[in-house]
Amino acid sequence: MKVLFIEVDTDRPWAVASIGPAFLAASLRAAGHTSELFRATVDHSPSAVLEVVRDEAPDLIGFSLTTRQWGRARDLAAFLRQHGDWPVVAGGLHPTFAPEAVLASAGFDAVCLGEGDHALVEYVEHLAGRGPPPASNVWLRGGTRPPLREPFQPIDGLPFLARDHLDEHRGIVHMSTQRGCPFPCTYCAARMYDELYESNGQAYGRRRSVENVMAELHAVGGRRTSSYVIFLDDTFTLHHPWVRAFCERYRDEIGVPFSLHARVETVNQRLLETLAAAGCSHVVYGVESGSARVRRDIMERYATNERFIEVFDWTRQVGIRTTANYMLGLPGETPEDLDETLALAERLDAFDFAYFVFYPYPGTRLFQVCRDKGYLPTDWLDRPANHRESILSLPTLTSEHIQRAYDRFTELRAVTHARRGGSSAFIHTEADCG
Repeated sequence: MKVLFIEVDTDRPWAVASIGPAFLAASLRAAGHTSELFRATVDHSPSAVLEVVRDEAPDLIGFSLTTRQWGRARDLAAFLRQHGDWPVVAGGLHPTFAPEAVLASAGFDAVCLGEGDHALVEYVEHLAGRGPPPASNVWLRGGTRPPLREPFQPIDGLPFLARDHLDEHRGIVHMSTQRGCPFPCTYCAARMYDELYESNGQAYGRRRSVENVMAELHAVGGRRTSSYVIFLDDTFTLHHPWVRAFCERYRDEIGVPFSLHARVETVNQRLLETLAAAGCSHVVYGVESGSARVRRDIMERYATNERFIEVFDWTRQVGIRTTANYMLGLPGETPEDLDETLALAERLDAFDFAYFVFYPYPGTRLFQVCRDKGYLPTDWLDRPANHRESILSLPTLTSEHIQRAYDRFTELRAVTHARRGGSSAFIHTEADCG
């Protein structure tokens, strides 16, 4: 059986490709099936995508979707259904937390809830006539919601990522060392995977062994062919003994620069020195808001502004560049809070930063808050999640307040860029937790 994954671009050609299809393709191939990936860029019309599908002649089409990708993927699936009868399955964050809406849309035959590594293989075997429908994780159109299977154990048993399903050029390597996130951030759908499984009495968080991660790095060429490694884990710095053991091996065996995501609560000076000595050249920190009240009462993030300042200073001192992520327009936020966010961004003086207008992702607690309080429009699923303007009707912020703050961040970024000498080395980051 042949599966064709369609990766849906939205508005930015440099957006990081999803690693979901790369995991799934590896499991499919290990089971004797074929997997290909087509990236539908912003320049590909539905007719152009249809032509690719016809040429590939798949037995199944797969979409791995965030909420931002949903609108375009829905339209593409409906267009494909009008011109062919390929079965279509959707997985990822959005289908996991809005499965009813996906199954109600023309063009989708199934959704995968949670992990799909083995569930998708079972579904493909079923389509091939070699087995019954999956008993867990895959929800078929017209059927009942299935139970969740236990998270895959041991995680070291998963095959390495299918590298041809990732956008990797000039020696750049994408890596994932863990699944799950222990932090309770109310805006992030990635955390809701843990809560989804915990509600079934299952532990979702798992980390690969250092030996297994190193084996994959060597499998893709190690220092011979790799020029830069990007670790995609939500928080790479969770367990210091693991990180220190990894850094010792990485420094001696690979040694090329790498980047990672961290939280200020999970690093100290000693760990940052260890990371820098191993080759870490870039850390992305989620700051989100400069208002301690917003972080504490709305986001359930408890680090202080002083802690952010301290950690950013430490990171600079060891020679690691920083990227900071900020959010604007949260429910309960005020114009004064937005001012505090800009002020903290100026004080932190990150090498680069990204800023996004808040969008309520299905499955998150803030989505439920927005729905319960009437902030969310009834047609929210038909509106693009473009992170440049809010879809919410907020009592404490107007669209003008949010636009003004967004423009001020744009001006600050231009000034920062110019002060860095107009460097083209700015590292883009896409904070998409839904």
